[in-house]
Order: sequence, then structure tokens, then C-alpha cells
Amino acid sequence: MSEDQKKTAASSKDQSELDPFEIDFLPQFEQGRGPRAPFVNEYGVTIGDHDYESDNSPLEQWTSDTNPEVMAGDQWVHPFKDVGFQSAENRELFEEGIKPQSGIFTHPDKNVAYEPGQDIENDKDDKAEA
Repeated sequence: MSEDQKKTAASSKDQSELDPFEIDFLPQFEQGRGPRAPFVNEYGVTIGDHDYESDNSPLEQWTSDTNPEVMAGDQWVHPFKDVGFQSAENRELFEEGIKPQSGIFTHPDKNVAYEPGQDIENDKDDKAEA
């Protein structure tokens, strides 16, 4: 493939109405999202170009001294082209306006509200004896 063909192919993947990582957002969810075009974040990594290996990315330079926090935040997520939009819950919300049901992430048979270090087995026994 010639250099011109590569450039055309690269630019055409971002020119289509919907690319493989986009969904058909309802109009109310398109407003104020941010750029549709790829952008360069503060680390010099292009976000939204589908090239997930960048020399500037902390993932490519990871050491035991790297703070994982550097990979958190909106600067790592494209507002229109993110694989997370493909989940059923996100498609229902953003394409159909169906809000997630409350309690979807609860565990009715698990106690997740105990203090760290608390012996939950003894706590259950104490309540059973009372």
C-alpha cells in the first residue's frame, strides 16, 4: 500500500458517520460531548484514532514506579468513540433513552457494608444469638 493510500485509509476511518466504536446517540446525548475527531491528550497520546499502542502512552512505558492514576480521567476516553458505549446498558441509555434500573449492582445475599477488618462471621453469630 502506498503512503497516499495509507493516509486515505487512515482519514476515512474517522470520516464515516459511525465508526465501529460509535453508537447512534439520541440528539440530547450528542450536545456538549466534546470533539468527534481524534484529539491529543496532555500525554501526547492521540485518543479516538483506534491505535491503542502509542509510544507516549504510560502503558508503553510502565514501570513499578508508575502511578496507575495517570491513566484515569476523561483525557483517556473519546466522547464518541469508546468501546464502553457498546455495552447493552449504555446502548439502551444513549440510543433509546432507557435509564438503568436501580439496584442493578446490588448483592442482596452479600453484606458489603461492613468495616474493613471487621470479623463478619462473628458478627453473624452475635446477631443470631441475640
